[in-house]
Amino acid sequence: MSWLGKVIGGAFGFLMGGPLGAILGASVGHQFDEGLQNIDDGEGLNPGDQHRVQMAFFTATFSVMGHISKADGRVTSDEINLAKRVMDELALSGDMRKTAINLFEQGKDPHFPLEEVLNQFRRECHRRTNLIQMFLELQIQAAYADGKLDGAEENVLFIICEQLGISRFEYQRIKIQFQAQQRFYGRNQQQQASDRLDDAYAVLGVDKSATDAEVKKAYRRLMSQHHPDKLVAKGLPEEMMTIAKEKTQKIRKAYEVIKASR
Repeated sequence: MSWLGKVIGGAFGFLMGGPLGAILGASVGHQFDEGLQNIDDGEGLNPGDQHRVQMAFFTATFSVMGHISKADGRVTSDEINLAKRVMDELALSGDMRKTAINLFEQGKDPHFPLEEVLNQFRRECHRRTNLIQMFLELQIQAAYADGKLDGAEENVLFIICEQLGISRFEYQRIKIQFQAQQRFYGRNQQQQASDRLDDAYAVLGVDKSATDAEVKKAYRRLMSQHHPDKLVAKGLPEEMMTIAKEKTQKIRKAYEVIKASR
């Protein structure tokens, strides 16, 4: 069982205060306080410690995902299915899955403290920009669960970016790349090859006029940003490595399509 799994299972207590601690505590039935002096295994965890970051990432991901799903006033079956699909991809079961569902439900509460949760999440991440970008990508995916981006949902994404220090330009870049990924992997081999190639370039975030060196540089940058081992070392929960691996596979496929065309 991973460290986070032990937390969910109740092997630890008093690990994280603030809104994230309160939300996770309510979801797992434990009581978390503001201090770190009563950790059961004797580890002295400091702000920004990998274990705390893992716990913060897991808590913020599913609770904010629930908040986005409720942003337009109702939660669709597509949005619920997306949350379940993410849980399936993570192979969450037992207490871990129950906790993720509880976090999602808490996020739907009209009094959910979104800005406070995001502020604490940013502090816990301690400038881990790749981890913060992964979090945003998951929330954009949640916002598009029903196939479109509602204005109220995008307003929540704007708040997320503002609180996490992500510029509107960077947000638009990530959103465009996500849209391209959706189109690229939604096409089959028989569909318009030129359209698929255009989307492959958009996945890498480069123009068709880019040189081979520029394409390779963009590819390597994205692969480094989404490398599962690097993200886990920075605080991505081990259970979420599957999603990171899937993203690197998609990036690699887009790069292969571009190379083949050249």
